[in-house]
Amino acid sequence: MNLYLLRHGIAVERGTLGFEIDRLRPLTDDGRAKMEQIATAMRGLGLKFDVILTSPFVRALQTAEIAAAALGQMKRLLQEPNLQADRSPQEFLAQLAVKFADQENVLAVGHEPFLSAFASTLLGLPGGSALVMKKGGLCKLSVTQFKPKPIGQLEWLLTPKQLRAIAV
Repeated sequence: MNLYLLRHGIAVERGTLGFEIDRLRPLTDDGRAKMEQIATAMRGLGLKFDVILTSPFVRALQTAEIAAAALGQMKRLLQEPNLQADRSPQEFLAQLAVKFADQENVLAVGHEPFLSAFASTLLGLPGGSALVMKKGGLCKLSVTQFKPKPIGQLEWLLTPKQLRAIAV
């Protein structure tokens, strides 16, 4: 499986009046504009997905919708509770192994530090934070097996700045 991890774009700051509940924080106007550039870069890279999984938190869902729309893949977008910021990487890994292991190209849109911990677990790296993703960052992992022990390899990691440069 080619597993792509996309961190949500720039969102309203924690504790902002009217957005005190973390899961309801949306993308800012700047975050939305930058995500549209990143989605254009994803299209330019020729990325296509069998399924696009997203955390149901508003900022992640908005990020996934921008990417899916740019790629013409809105019908492949699914909310995945195991991508929520407060879940464990093992829960999402188990869900992938059970429901999506037969998919060739999967995009997962989520949060930090969850995505770093998930990638580190899949790559067999200690500490859970060997890889850090910036808001709007995208990485590609190649997953060769889920059981008995998950095995993955980092193919590439692009920062949002690099992705926006590709979009120009």
